Amino acid sequence: MTSLRFVERLRDLVDGVEVVLSDIWGVVHNGLESFPEACEALHTCRQRGATVILITNAPRPADSVQRQLRKLGVPDETYDAIVSSGDLTRSFVADHPGKKIFWIGPERDSSIHRGLDAVMAPLEQADYIICTGLFDDETESAEDYRAMLLQAREHKLPLVCANPDIVVERGDRLIYCAGAIAELYRELGGEAIFYGKPHRPIYERAMALAAERRGHLAPLDRVLAIGDSVRTDLTGAHGFGIDCLFLTRGIHSEEFEGIDQLDPASVKELFGHPPRALMRELRW
Repeated sequence: MTSLRFVERLRDLVDGVEVVLSDIWGVVHNGLESFPEACEALHTCRQRGATVILITNAPRPADSVQRQLRKLGVPDETYDAIVSSGDLTRSFVADHPGKKIFWIGPERDSSIHRGLDAVMAPLEQADYIICTGLFDDETESAEDYRAMLLQAREHKLPLVCANPDIVVERGDRLIYCAGAIAELYRELGGEAIFYGKPHRPIYERAMALAAERRGHLAPLDRVLAIGDSVRTDLTGAHGFGIDCLFLTRGIHSEEFEGIDQLDPASVKELFGHPPRALMRELRW
């Protein structure tokens, strides 16, 4: 294994790339504002002929994600399409009509069941759990849900996790996500079903959307993933068989502070499977 270096510009990596599968949170915005240089970089990729699909663990359908992007100042021309873990979770709900759902998550995620035959019920009456996040991610952690999850385990309820992220950035802070609750549930012996990165279905749907736009399915060696999470973006890209550009300014920023090159031992410790390249923040 050779040393892994930082690169300065996306343009040094995209020759021959047909499809870019880019993360959203931490790549094009931080939850409070957009990153103009990152948006321009993806737009330029599109102008040069690549198809840009945003893939996100947001627990909301793609149209809701787009509305949020617009509010944060991410232009529509940044990307061709969006695939969210919320879309995949909605497919699960649609495939189980009439089943009773206990929902864990904030009211802002209510679009997850919009227009579906979703019957909300108390935990003791539910057939399964949908977790889109914490009720109050400003003050809570997964530990606040331990008693609830123990009760769910006793009822043998599957928990469908609509956002496998453990944490994301909100401005300069890290906040807990649904993945933290789902992982605790697994530790307690409960059944957790994950939709989103790093799991294969979100990549398959993104590639299918890209193929619709291009008229053919792009070879995997002409696909580049972009993200800032080892656990979701890098692991997901490796599992799907595509290269990953890893951004270090996001949730792993403290681990990369002051580093401009990684030796082979550090690469293995930090990543397991190394990305194609490192970049601090996305720019053309």
